[in-house]
Amino acid sequence: MARGGPRNKMPERPPGERIKTFEEVALGYTEDLAIAEAERCLQCKKPFCVAGCPVEVKIPEFIALVKEGKFVEAARKIKETNVFPAICGRVCPQEAQCEGMCILGRKGEPVAIGRLERFVADYEREHGEVETVALPPPTGKKVAIVGSGPTGLACAGELAKKGHKVVVYEAFHKPGGVLVYGIPEFRLPKSIVQAEVDYVKSLGVEIRVDHVVGKTVTMKELLEEYDAVYAGTGAGLPRFMGIPGENLNGVYSANEFLTRVNLMKAYRFPEYDTPIKIGRKVAVIGAGNVAIDAARTAVRLGAEEVTIIYRRTERECPARKEEVEHAKEEGVKMLMLTSPVRFLGDDSNNLTGMELIQYKLGEPDESGRRRPVPLEGSEFMMRIDTVVVAIGQSPNPVIQKTTPGLAVYDWGGIKVDENGKTSVKGLWAGGDVATGAATVIKAMGAGRRAAADIHRYLMGEEEWPAHLHTDGSELSC
Repeated sequence: MARGGPRNKMPERPPGERIKTFEEVALGYTEDLAIAEAERCLQCKKPFCVAGCPVEVKIPEFIALVKEGKFVEAARKIKETNVFPAICGRVCPQEAQCEGMCILGRKGEPVAIGRLERFVADYEREHGEVETVALPPPTGKKVAIVGSGPTGLACAGELAKKGHKVVVYEAFHKPGGVLVYGIPEFRLPKSIVQAEVDYVKSLGVEIRVDHVVGKTVTMKELLEEYDAVYAGTGAGLPRFMGIPGENLNGVYSANEFLTRVNLMKAYRFPEYDTPIKIGRKVAVIGAGNVAIDAARTAVRLGAEEVTIIYRRTERECPARKEEVEHAKEEGVKMLMLTSPVRFLGDDSNNLTGMELIQYKLGEPDESGRRRPVPLEGSEFMMRIDTVVVAIGQSPNPVIQKTTPGLAVYDWGGIKVDENGKTSVKGLWAGGDVATGAATVIKAMGAGRRAAADIHRYLMGEEEWPAHLHTDGSELSC
């Protein structure tokens, strides 16, 4: 194939088949498709794609190896900066990052970097070629990582490879954070996450589950026991709309809904005793990736009609375009320029319907998107059995409220400098708990930067800055 030709399509399960199963939708490239896609790469002398990657994967180099059929070598080239390519190849918004910077995208379609990343990672794992990393002699230093999501695991892996003893504290009964409780099986199989967790454990990292830092153990106790601590607790606190009826049975936060289905396997009830109520008609409020995940999950749980309700237009949807298209293929309806104003219930406190109002788009707001303006007199009623509210998440405040001297933002995030240092000596933080909800790869990038900084600190290469022992006013994300 000539360079810059048409992009190779990803093989997928047909919609009629996939709505009946939680098995993965995208089936992955074959060897021939991967090589054909790699041949599209122009091998730019100034690869803008690398600049678009939060962890600076050596993209042209790994693609050149794919073109030569050196798939294992390509996977290892990626792992020089990204330890979880099988995950990132599946869930990263490449279209807004590496692929968004690809020069081919200016006049056509960019190279399918994410699909190639997924292919080589899967190839390496499936052929038993995952390399055991040679570890340096122990440094004698101990680091605690709070949270086993993408930022915590990335930080843990990097520190372990430097010879430090690393212990990860996880609140849930399984490690993985948002990778296991937030992303559905049909987008990211749990077996993939487990393989990556096992890789981190193979580096000598210890993971202690069912430990809620701030409750089971305090941050003060960790700082006394360990030489450094990294907080990567994510943004798992759901946001609600603050409208009447949100406490009715049948109204879920997306966090509860997806956690119950993904981590607690409600979709396999009664084999797993964690049922979840799904009626005939389901509405999901919001249009981000979490909302799309919830809607597609509801379809698979047997809902007859699933509707995404969003107060802007589809053009402004924060979700990945590919995921929106998958949802529509699976029968999910899109009700745009609309939002609920109250939920209605019966005498038993069960959800029966909702009142909605329509909007028009006004001037852009601080996000750059046009602000939705309600249309007076446009209210209407809708019969509904289940509602999933997916309008965003905030950091859980348990660490912030139980750690004296920790500088935080008004919205609950922990203030950090460019390397993740907080206002508390010996404590770093990163990922969604510092930035608000973002992408998996950005959280991993924060973990890698913090790990490098922690290592310098532990090795005595730098002192803790005295100016951080203030109100944290000089800290910023």
